[in-house]
Amino acid sequence: MNELLLIVLAYCIGSVPTAVWISKSLFGIDIRDYGSGNAGATNTFRVLGSKWGTVVMMVDILKGVIATSLYIFLPEYLTNELHRTNLMIGLGLASVIGHIFPIWAGFKGGKGVATLLGMAVAIQPVVAICCIGVFILVLYLTRFVSLSSILAGVSFMVFILFIFNEKETLYRIFAVMVALMVVLTHQKNIGRILKGTESKVPIFKHRDRQKRRRRRQ
Repeated sequence: MNELLLIVLAYCIGSVPTAVWISKSLFGIDIRDYGSGNAGATNTFRVLGSKWGTVVMMVDILKGVIATSLYIFLPEYLTNELHRTNLMIGLGLASVIGHIFPIWAGFKGGKGVATLLGMAVAIQPVVAICCIGVFILVLYLTRFVSLSSILAGVSFMVFILFIFNEKETLYRIFAVMVALMVVLTHQKNIGRILKGTESKVPIFKHRDRQKRRRRRQ
């Protein structure tokens, strides 16, 4: 019963619609009416710019961290690593579902990538840091948040299954699910990338200006 209550609480935390609340309170718009129509960091970068996209991303990551860490309220899980990991995965997934289908925003949210990352930070911080590195590198090279998210999600599976060789079966299954979910939820983005119509986020402008100057020279 206590576990069920925590899972419900994790869902409610994940349901906090960061992008929707920021867009409505500060800009008088609903972020879901613009861009891709998603209430996540990627669309916030696209519509509101890098400043507010970063804020939304950080808060959404924090949602995953907090929700996944709710196990601390059940002392019996503090000393059993296997049971703790299983509960953390359940709590984290509940928060991700909350982000995708938020009860506070008409069940229309984002794609859950940032919240998934927060979940990974809470469960396996070293792997999460590696995935963040992949995300930042791809974003720097391409300025596609969607592609950065996809490759970071796929790399999570690669790190868990092959590089760190995690032995826990449920965690391995979860890693595969993460990769599949990230790819499936970004199908439209993948289509736009292939067609050359995917929007790039307005960051690294200084780098782009330098490139344009070099071309003119």
